[in-house]
Amino acid sequence: MTELHNFDINLLVAFDFLMEEKNVSRAAERMFVTQSAMSHTLQRLRQQLDDPLLVKTPAGMKPTDRALSLVDPVKAVLRDIKRLIRAPEEFDPAQSRRRFVIAATDYMDLLVLPPLVERIALGAPGIDIHVKRTELPFPEAALEHNDLDVVLGFDAILKPPAYLSRTKLFEDRMACVVCRQHMIGKGGRLTLEEYVSGKHMLISRTGTRVGLIDEWLAERGLARRIALIVPHFLSAPFIVAKTDMILSLPERIANAFVGLAPLNILPLPIELPAYDLVMVWHPLRDPDPAHRWLRDQIVEVCRKLTCPLRPV
Repeated sequence: MTELHNFDINLLVAFDFLMEEKNVSRAAERMFVTQSAMSHTLQRLRQQLDDPLLVKTPAGMKPTDRALSLVDPVKAVLRDIKRLIRAPEEFDPAQSRRRFVIAATDYMDLLVLPPLVERIALGAPGIDIHVKRTELPFPEAALEHNDLDVVLGFDAILKPPAYLSRTKLFEDRMACVVCRQHMIGKGGRLTLEEYVSGKHMLISRTGTRVGLIDEWLAERGLARRIALIVPHFLSAPFIVAKTDMILSLPERIANAFVGLAPLNILPLPIELPAYDLVMVWHPLRDPDPAHRWLRDQIVEVCRKLTCPLRPV
């Protein structure tokens, strides 16, 4: 018996032509080979399949019963192989019923998801989006196993492994918001002394009291009073608007908060660098046209929503 690993699949193509033409010369022409090469191929087929396959008769070459029994199965196998090696079909978002899973911080929830969902609803109404909270440590396994499509967040916080694909969406930097009646920052600036002596509200998903700002202050022998810690942004603008607290947060979120509550934005009196907001995905998804479409939508939304940061 011939084992599959010893069988040349290309012989099936030759078999198909030979059965259709029942003539070695015409089959050779269709395969763009010489008659001698096709005769050699027929001999190999006979050896592999242990059957004459085509027999000379006064009326021409006739297929054996074994050959006839193989005609339809071989055509089916060749069709399957063609489907396997054919280039992926074009992705049509308007007709797709794909479901994408996005992991995002509440920062990205607030800024990116509303325009992204609106854009997808208009151009691809059959596509579903499932948003999950970004977890730490970075959800590397979920990306690899296709449980997540992309992760959105601050590069410095996510710290994704270097081998993963990523693109920078935009950048942000820290600022402060205070209620409009607050006595500090009336000149549009906030001194370091005013900042340290004030009462602070902190948004901390994990509940930790120490962040980049506190590390910067500690290096200079300073500390701030954190009077309130909340786990997310949802209530923050309304609390600050009714108290004398200072809230330090990304400037683009601060701009959004001003539209929700009577707040003033002040530059942070601390020299911290701008931070990159990134999209991360597994390189296994790079060739997927649907996945590429999703990434393009996110990039385009971020390009449109990001106005330049205010001068410091």
